[in-house]
Parts: sequence; structure tokens; C-alpha cells
Amino acid sequence: MSSDYEIFKGKTLSDLFKKIDNNSERNKIQIESLVQELMIYIKDPNSAMQLFPMISEFMEANIRNDELLVKLAAVVQRVIQTEGKISTDELGLSDTEKEELVSRISKATEYLQNEVDDITLKIQE
Repeated sequence: MSSDYEIFKGKTLSDLFKKIDNNSERNKIQIESLVQELMIYIKDPNSAMQLFPMISEFMEANIRNDELLVKLAAVVQRVIQTEGKISTDELGLSDTEKEELVSRISKATEYLQNEVDDITLKIQE
């Protein structure tokens, strides 16, 4: 399986794997930092009950974003394997289907990133 397989213009499977790894590391650091910053605001159970749902939403949005990237990588790997086995698109995805799938995943990723940004702003306020 080639990690140089181009998923869409200018993005290879290798780039996608790097993005998944970078996101995972960045999310870990962000979440640890966020929790540390918010700990000073937790004075009693009531303040904890108000802050923990925001932290949870932030973590869930990051996880969903990473899950989409992992799913995209799995789809691309299946496409590469399928293209290696057959020369026609009878059993695999057509170029149109691939483009539509990548488009849907890109839109979902954008939506999740906006959600993460909104949650981050709420937390900072």
C-alpha cells in the first residue's frame, strides 16, 4: 500500500496519517492545558458541575474530528487495496463517489472544527 497515494489535490495518505498524529498530540496538550487552567475556577461542587460539561463537549468534538480523519484513512486504504486487485471500478468506488466521500468528510471536519472553536470561545469567556 502506497503512502504517497494522492487522496485529493496536494494531499497524500501519508499527509493524512501525519495530520491524525499531529491532531492527537495537539488535542492531548490542549485538553491537559485547559483542565489545568480551569482547575483554579473550581471552588466547590457547583462550579465543577458548571465547568465539566464544557470540558466534556470540547473533548468530544476533538474526538469526533479525529474519528473522521481515521475513517477517511480507512476508506483510502480500502480504495488502494481495491485498485490493486481490479482494474475497473465495478467493485470499488468510482472517482465521483470518492470525490463525494472526501467532500462530505471535509464538510463534517469543518463543522466539527467550528464547533470546537465555539466551545473554546465559551470556555475562554
